[in-house]
Amino acid sequence: MTPSRGRRTQAAELEVRLLREGLVESTHRVQAVVSDDRGRILSVAGSAETATFVRSALKPFQALAVTTTGTLERYGLSDRDLAIICSSHRGRIEQVRQVFNILWRADVDPSALQCPTPPGKRSPLEYNCSGKHAGMLAVCQQRNWALNSYLQRSHPIQQLILQKLAELMGMPGEEFIGARDDCGAPTYFLQLGQMASLYARLSSGNSLDMERIIRAMVYHPNLVAGEGEFDSELMRLTEGELVSKAGAEGIQCVGRVGEGMGLAIKVMDGAKRAKHAVAVHLLKQMGWISPSVSESLAEMFMSVGNMTRLEVSGDLSLI
Repeated sequence: MTPSRGRRTQAAELEVRLLREGLVESTHRVQAVVSDDRGRILSVAGSAETATFVRSALKPFQALAVTTTGTLERYGLSDRDLAIICSSHRGRIEQVRQVFNILWRADVDPSALQCPTPPGKRSPLEYNCSGKHAGMLAVCQQRNWALNSYLQRSHPIQQLILQKLAELMGMPGEEFIGARDDCGAPTYFLQLGQMASLYARLSSGNSLDMERIIRAMVYHPNLVAGEGEFDSELMRLTEGELVSKAGAEGIQCVGRVGEGMGLAIKVMDGAKRAKHAVAVHLLKQMGWISPSVSESLAEMFMSVGNMTRLEVSGDLSLI
């Protein structure tokens, strides 16, 4: 699943400008790639070979450890549980309860969670990655693996996740460059073209395990992020046609469900506002969202204040 070789995979970057009463106040440089589920780069702005950490956009693939091991069936976990496993949630009560439900059904005490407790909060259950951690702990419980070391890269749960990722990308696990995410779990250094291909594979409909992950996310979008958040609003408005997952430091990935096409975006300075603006711009340009959905999203994510708005210039170049 490496980017297409022997072809030009570089083009002009996109630019996002913050306009204050029509005058440019700030700018962001953005790169983006569209790929298919065979790993072919279809279009690009910037370079498909740009590498960065995938961060929380990895979560649907970390969830494969849950869907492929019988853990869902063993503990009677639902699509709502699977959605929160894939989430970067906001610690709202329904989200925290869903995380607790996973641990309760798997007979794991919440004290086993090794993600941080957010500032001003009382429990790691409220941390945005707690669903992912609960899923990992449920697999460990089901497999009788140690719970107290589940974040170590050498732990069987992390090796299983790496194996699933390696199989999807068609490359040896030992070639992956990893580092600890803010929550303590491993994340990986990938090219934008590889991220786009992963989301193309996720949304292709060729795997029952990944199809269940897609279904959970698009049927329960408010668990994946939260009301008013980009991932949730995009999936809600497109009614199952797109799956969306953000990552920190300007990462945004989107898959076109049933079409085997994926989009990966990286804002070079990590700005969250810029990735949302670019996603709306490109999804409209490619015809992945309707004009009415584009208008709704632009209202929510491109008008950033009474005096300011975001404007995107540039296009994807066909390869």
